Amino acid sequence: MIDATGPELLVLGGTVVTAAGSRRADVAVRGGRIEAIERDLSRLSGAAAKVVDASGLLVLPGCIDVHTHTRVASDAEPDRFYQDSLAAAFGGTTTFLAFNNPGTGSSEAAHRSILTGIEEFRRMTASDSAIDYALSPTILGGMDDPLAELPAMVDAGIPTAKAFMVFDFRLADRSIFEAMRILGERGGMLEVHCEDPVLIDAAVEAALQRGDTSPRHHAATRSAEAEAVATHRAMAFARGADAPVHLVHLSCAAALRHVAEARATGVRATAETCPHYLALTDARYEEPDPLECAKSVISPPLRAAGDRDALWSGLAGGDLSLVATDHVPDRVAVEKGEAARGVPFNRISNGAPGIETMLAVVYGLGVATGRITLERMVDLLATTPSRRFGLGRKGAIEIGRDADLVLFDPAARRTIRQDDLHHTSDFTPYEGLEVVGAVRSTWVRGRAVVRDGRAVGDRGEGQFVERGVVA
Repeated sequence: MIDATGPELLVLGGTVVTAAGSRRADVAVRGGRIEAIERDLSRLSGAAAKVVDASGLLVLPGCIDVHTHTRVASDAEPDRFYQDSLAAAFGGTTTFLAFNNPGTGSSEAAHRSILTGIEEFRRMTASDSAIDYALSPTILGGMDDPLAELPAMVDAGIPTAKAFMVFDFRLADRSIFEAMRILGERGGMLEVHCEDPVLIDAAVEAALQRGDTSPRHHAATRSAEAEAVATHRAMAFARGADAPVHLVHLSCAAALRHVAEARATGVRATAETCPHYLALTDARYEEPDPLECAKSVISPPLRAAGDRDALWSGLAGGDLSLVATDHVPDRVAVEKGEAARGVPFNRISNGAPGIETMLAVVYGLGVATGRITLERMVDLLATTPSRRFGLGRKGAIEIGRDADLVLFDPAARRTIRQDDLHHTSDFTPYEGLEVVGAVRSTWVRGRAVVRDGRAVGDRGEGQFVERGVVA
């Protein structure tokens, strides 16, 4: 029943989109949650604190980006966490998950203890985000006793953690298996970066010995086979541990086949891909300018057009469960700048920005082209992430859920340009990409963060979200 005093926010005349369907409906919000969804709530206009005309617009649940490497504030860059959280809101994201791996501003103490890292992250990000956020700690190979800390981590409202199979902070295979088992027993889930270290380390060493040191050689040393081999191993671990597992940034058809086969035999696996794998290809590594090429130094690297097409098919068919950005706020003037000074590719920072452009790419290249339906997009960007990552109050426009809402203009046409974005990076990998659709307004728990393309929220209104068990 709707309180006679009227809602705090009333959104009228839009098309409400859920994973199950779309319909013309009005939405009333009270106390930060959705109070009513009906065909016609215009009778409440006089009593509502704020009325928004959404005619001709889509009313979407706010996107949930479960994979970011946002950097916490530092003395030198005190606004970087806030700025990227606000950029997310401009892109239609209302909740994001951050990792605290090396390079994100986490301390050496956090690199030795999961629980120390949690305390540090919460302290350093308190009252600093424009939108809601959560943490997925990284389990590093050099930690003192990370497996012993996992139960307390889950009890603290943090049911997911991430392990890397590669890099100098990789986690040993046996520990990955045990982490899966421990988390699975407590309603949690391990996320895994799947690349085989034996194949990759050998390929990198051989390339450097040949003198193939420029950024263009990065992709050749991180083959689809290396990703597929590691993916197959992760699926076997999940089966043996009888535990759920989530694979981050899956980039190729060979790895996707292992996920599909495992899911078909009952393994509780999900996998994400990223907008850059859906929009770009390995042709980027043919760029002769080392600095331009370094913008595409990411891991796994961009793949062939056939892999890109397989990923879109996987999203449409269900073998891929969601899309996340793998946002790394690198800059050409700083982290990527090493390439211009001749630093070998294996010492150039891996990653590219994307926290503001996820919805634009997935709608513009997916829904607008007929690759996926509008409802499937909502499932991929909001509903499945909320369920899989323990964010039960988010991810759908339903009575009782948080009023995380996005007004999206499906008829707008725009060209993505760095000059128009709000993130902390000084480039976008999608420079010049023409897309259909644009975010107009974003609310988090009924509070406007972006209204008609302008920032209107206050710094620190975003809350740290303690999460429930995964599903």
